[in-house]
Amino acid sequence: MSIATLRIYHNPRCSKSRSACALIVENGIAAEVVEYLQTPPTREELRVLLKKLGMKPAELVRQGEAVFKEHYAGRKLTDEEWLDVMVEYPILIERPIVVCGDKAIVARPPEKVLELL
Repeated sequence: MSIATLRIYHNPRCSKSRSACALIVENGIAAEVVEYLQTPPTREELRVLLKKLGMKPAELVRQGEAVFKEHYAGRKLTDEEWLDVMVEYPILIERPIVVCGDKAIVARPPEKVLELL
């Protein structure tokens, strides 16, 4: 594996995300860290991530967030509408997402990151 291909979509306020970053460092891997709340993925980047994850947009939405509970709980949205929602409210994107080449995982629990190392 080329270390240049490892990227983590990270929220420093999230303990699971911090733990995944720590596991990467502990294994001697350098990773590109993307603080996705400050640099949110575009709609097209989300499409690529979802393809690598093998997930539908709705599966990547954090349902425990206040924005979800207030605006989207119980609603049925299309894949395109969920993409719009995640672009508008990146806090709703599940984290951490770790990407290596053409594969990606949601590192929950953080130990799942070891599957890519």
